[in-house]
Amino acid sequence: MEKIRMTTPLVEMDGDEMTRVIWQMIKDILLTPFIDLKTEYYDLGLVHRNETDDKVTFDSAEATKKYGVAVKCATITPNAARMPEYNLKEMWKSPNGTIRAILDGTVFRTPILVKGITPYIPTWKKPICIARHAYGDVYKNTEMVVESGSKAELCVTKADGTEERALIHDFKSDGIIQGIHNLDSSIGSFARACFNFALDQKQDIWFATKDTISKKYDHRFKDIFQEIYDNEYKEKFEAAGIEYFYTLIDDAVARVIRSEGGYIWACKNYDGDVMSDMIATAFGSLAMMTSVLVSPDGIYEYEAAHGTVQRHYYKHLKGEETSTNSVATIFAWSGALRKRGELDNIPELSAFADKLEKATIDTIEDGVMTGDLYLLSTLENKKKVNTREFLEEVGSRLKAML
Repeated sequence: MEKIRMTTPLVEMDGDEMTRVIWQMIKDILLTPFIDLKTEYYDLGLVHRNETDDKVTFDSAEATKKYGVAVKCATITPNAARMPEYNLKEMWKSPNGTIRAILDGTVFRTPILVKGITPYIPTWKKPICIARHAYGDVYKNTEMVVESGSKAELCVTKADGTEERALIHDFKSDGIIQGIHNLDSSIGSFARACFNFALDQKQDIWFATKDTISKKYDHRFKDIFQEIYDNEYKEKFEAAGIEYFYTLIDDAVARVIRSEGGYIWACKNYDGDVMSDMIATAFGSLAMMTSVLVSPDGIYEYEAAHGTVQRHYYKHLKGEETSTNSVATIFAWSGALRKRGELDNIPELSAFADKLEKATIDTIEDGVMTGDLYLLSTLENKKKVNTREFLEEVGSRLKAML
C-alpha cells in the first residue's frame, strides 16, 4: 500500500528510559510502515537537556506554537538521586511544567476502557476526564526554611512603590513557609479551555476548589470561572444540553465516587495531578490514560500520563525481558496524528489514527496483553506477551485493517 503523506510536521519530543525504547519501537512497527512520517525532532532526554542547559525544552515548546501539534514521550524530572546518575549541572525542572507554562494550556486526561478490566469503583461505566490547570500554585512556588524567632510576612510592592503586608506567622520554633501565585489571565484561559472542551465532547463539566478555606485564592478561581461561563458560555451550554456547576473539592470527590462517569472534572494544578493518577488507577492502570495539553488558542500537545518506567528500563539494560504497557504512548501518537489530519484536511491520516487505536484495543480484548493488564484482566483466554510482541500483535491487526 502507498504510505499516507503528511503536509505539516508534528513536533516530536523524545524522552527517557523505557518509554524512549518503546517510542522508537512504535515508530518502527506501527507508524513508518504506513505513514510518510514528518516530524520536527527534539531530544528531551535528560542527557541532552543537560547538554543544552535545558534550552531544548524551550525550543520544543516554541516549535509547538509554530506547528500547532506535538507528541511527547515521558521524561525524567530529576531528583537528588538523579544528579550523580546523569552527572547533571543542576536539578533541571519538569519539562512538562516548562512546556505547560509556555503554551498556557490545560491538561485533559481520560482513561482508556477495554473489556475484561473492571474499574475498582463498580458504579463507573463511562470514562471520567480530568481537566488540570497547568500553571502556577505549588509548581511555581518559593519556599524557605524558617528558624525559630523569625517573623514571616507576605509583602506586595505595588506599581507606585507602596507596600501591602500580611503576617504569615511568628515562628516560636523552627518551621517552613511557601509562597504560591496564579494569574487571572491563566485562570481565564483554563476556564475557556475547559468550557470549549466540554462543548466539543458534549459532556457536563464540574469544577471544584476549597474556597471556604482559601477565601481569596481559591475563591478567585471560582469567581473567574462563573463570570466567564455566565458571559460567554451559558447559552451555548444550554443549547448543547450540557451543564456546568461548581462545588467544593470535598463534595466533588464524594460525587465522583458515586457517579457512573461520563463527564469532565476540572481541577486546580495539584488537585489535577493527584486526582488524575487516582482516576487512572481506579479505572485499571496509569498506562491506560491519555493526556493532551490544549492551549486557549488551539495548540495541542499529546503525551502519555505516566512516567518513564525506570524499573523496566534497568531490566532492559541488563538484557532481561520486559512486558511494558505501551498503550498510552500509542494513543499519544494516534491523538497527535488525528489532530494533524483534522487541521491539514487529510482524512486518511485521521482514519489511520482511529484504526491504530482500534487495533490496540482489539489486541487487548482478544486476550493479548502486557503483564500489568494480565494481572487485572478477567478474560478467560488471556496471554501475557513482552514489550515488542505486544506492539507486533497490534501491528498485525492494524495491517489487516489497512
